[in-house]
Amino acid sequence: MVSITSNEDEFIFDIQGSHKFWAFENKIRVPKDKIIRAYQSKDEFTFWIGWKMPGTQLPWVITAGTYIKKGKRNFWDVCNKKNAIIVELKDSYYHKLIIEVENPELTLNLLNIK
Repeated sequence: MVSITSNEDEFIFDIQGSHKFWAFENKIRVPKDKIIRAYQSKDEFTFWIGWKMPGTQLPWVITAGTYIKKGKRNFWDVCNKKNAIIVELKDSYYHKLIIEVENPELTLNLLNIK
């Protein structure tokens, strides 16, 4: 799971608990102007999510870490798909952040207001 905080210029995506170990990541900082949109979609959850860079995939348990699909780097941290959101980025290290959050609706509102 990921918690999100913001300051004037950026959002801080803080990977929680043991997910830091599985995802090989602690925090991701994204300038607010690099976020194209945040949304929910089942379309990302396909059999093939990409080539694992460092990451963990235990089917029906957790998908976490960095994956490359169609030449684009995406970050995953999801156990429960119902609470997953997709944050699409521009000109960033990651193309998308596919993350599980505690309250998707509230988080989408936070990320889509700039």
